[in-house]
Amino acid sequence: SAMPPSLTPSAPAEVTTPEGLERATREPGYLVICWNDPINSMLFVTHVFQQVFGWDRAKARRHMLEVHEKGRSVLVRESFEKAEFYVHQLHKYSLQATLERDE
Repeated sequence: SAMPPSLTPSAPAEVTTPEGLERATREPGYLVICWNDPINSMLFVTHVFQQVFGWDRAKARRHMLEVHEKGRSVLVRESFEKAEFYVHQLHKYSLQATLERDE
């Protein structure tokens, strides 16, 4: 009994495994991290997050509080170019921001 063509062993290996697919959609990833600093006020930091990311006040405030209480907050996960752009924007407002590769 011949196997249908789709099931023959010589068929190309299935590349889009769920893990492979998820990795592909997740990559490349860079995290934009904002660090606590003793200079900028909480109101100012909230304002900057709204300006740079277009967030509403509640979301901006949530991240600001995380920076304030935990010393840092992961703001977004983006492509390298976009993440770098955001870091530069935050630096313009004199916030401490860094880029981190997200494996």
